[in-house]
Amino acid sequence: MKVLCIGEALIDMICTDRGSSLSNGQNFLKKAGGAPANVAAAIAALGGQVDMAAKVGKDPFGKHIIELLKEMGVGTQWVIQDPAFFTTLAFVSLMEDGERDFYFNRGADGQLSASNLAALELGHYHIVHFGSATSFLPGPLQNAYTHFLEIAKTNNAIISFDPNYRHLLFEHNTQSFIDQSWPFIEQSHFFKVSDEEALLLTGCDNLQNAAAVFRKKSNAIFAITMGKEGTLLSVGEHLEMVGSIAITPVDATGAGDAFVGAVLFQLMPYNPSQVAAISLEEWRKIISNANKAGARTCEYMGAMEAFKHLNKNIFE
Repeated sequence: MKVLCIGEALIDMICTDRGSSLSNGQNFLKKAGGAPANVAAAIAALGGQVDMAAKVGKDPFGKHIIELLKEMGVGTQWVIQDPAFFTTLAFVSLMEDGERDFYFNRGADGQLSASNLAALELGHYHIVHFGSATSFLPGPLQNAYTHFLEIAKTNNAIISFDPNYRHLLFEHNTQSFIDQSWPFIEQSHFFKVSDEEALLLTGCDNLQNAAAVFRKKSNAIFAITMGKEGTLLSVGEHLEMVGSIAITPVDATGAGDAFVGAVLFQLMPYNPSQVAAISLEEWRKIISNANKAGARTCEYMGAMEAFKHLNKNIFE
């Protein structure tokens, strides 16, 4: 049983001057990241077999990402180093009001093409996870995402999706993000959205109505994450809140990715037809465990650093 995560692998440059904008910040902490890479690292930390497919630069940052993924236990044979492009950098600063000042310097991640992965046998993977808004930006990765979605469907893999909306990437073309997300939602066996994403994608003004739209357009089990309040779980026509645990947060980066990684790790024993037959009681347990993984991630600075503290014991 093996998972493949496809999409961005990048470097987060986190401003450690709390409350400072990026223009005023002086001190930055380098952390490997990217939503699909984070999901892969979380799965590996929990003990699952997982590979990452991505493109990084042939530079010190790309080398660091590959070395860290290997250290975490993630297979990196499909993480390609491209000498023509630099490794993508995301600069983040947490403002006093809790909002993030964000700047995205895109490089190699968007250059991953289907031809780069021509030798990849998707049939070797039990679960295929798509999870990055950057994959909906113009470029080779955009086409590769659609290509591998079609292959995953024909290979009877469990398909997972997390849109990971970033407003600054789509502030002038939000409709493009919405339109490109729906084919993945419709084909997924499981998808996760934040409460903000649920309202954006459906055009609804409350989560109950948003859930109804998702259920009408997709047969997937899905989760709407709501931070410390917990997660709204939809199984068939059933919708309920699954609570999280109390923590003292340090950095929320990667919490949603840890959540998804924990769900996929728990789905590894199932095939696609069995996912639809998982009982509501078992789904409550799966989501409760995923909430714990997401919460524990918030207790450390940097997603992959936090994942080093993840293991199956958190589910107990």
